[in-house]
Amino acid sequence: MLKHKIYLVVLALAIFASCKKEDDLGDVSQIPGLGGDTWATGPIDKWILDSLTTPFNVSAKYKWDQGELEFDKTLTPPKEEKIIPVMSSIKSVWIDNYVKEAGKPFMMKYIPKWFVLVGSASWNIDGTITLGTAEGGRRVLLYVLNDFRIKGMPGYVPSDSFNIKQMFHTIEHEFGHILHQTVLYPQEWKSISTGDYTSDWNNTTDSSAHEKGFITMYAQSNPDDDFVEMISMMLTEGKAGYEGILSTITSTTGKSKLRQKETMVVSYFKDVWGIDFASLQQRTRNSIELLIK
Repeated sequence: MLKHKIYLVVLALAIFASCKKEDDLGDVSQIPGLGGDTWATGPIDKWILDSLTTPFNVSAKYKWDQGELEFDKTLTPPKEEKIIPVMSSIKSVWIDNYVKEAGKPFMMKYIPKWFVLVGSASWNIDGTITLGTAEGGRRVLLYVLNDFRIKGMPGYVPSDSFNIKQMFHTIEHEFGHILHQTVLYPQEWKSISTGDYTSDWNNTTDSSAHEKGFITMYAQSNPDDDFVEMISMMLTEGKAGYEGILSTITSTTGKSKLRQKETMVVSYFKDVWGIDFASLQQRTRNSIELLIK
């Protein structure tokens, strides 16, 4: 089973707790999944059923279950008031726009069937945080949901648009992995930036990555993530935002490489999936702007 992660670089100190053999574990019957964790169906469950499960056979788990997560991480459950705004936004920005461009049968076939929702970020030892993971194309973990605020929610300020774009960047990135795992991008993709991929990507910057022909510093990590970072950034930034990034690049070689990758992404979507990427890009960006402006 393939597992992909998307990271965001931050500076951090990690604090780890240990458990001794003699520690009192309490009543294990209250551990989720071992009994004692039943609850009455509420408005959130009904919304998930009506909006995701019935039309797309998709479920979202928001009740806390450490068994779904990495045991060596300190994580926070999602706030219940965030669940419907988050999943509703995901539906309008991601699911609905792919349905409009590729059709409902396409989305029902390739959409991950199981979302696990987490309130906080997942911190890593190397100073990065995990924003999301996709496993086998069927299970997606989404983090940092407690920071999600859209226009109209209490406390929203324009700077919150960063967190909104960050979440959709994660979604589009992970779905890009599902697509290329199903039908691989052209082998020529790997030759565009041969020799420039690095495991030390997190010690660089987006600006330096742009000069080398990568759309983000994380795109430098390997060809697969280079490919899906292009998809994600082109969709979430929209045509104008993407062109704005390219306008800052001083390296002719770097800009040329990004143009090659852009062309290959557009052709991949058309030739493999029959999707007009420019139309999907415009729809996606319009939907994001409805949430933040």
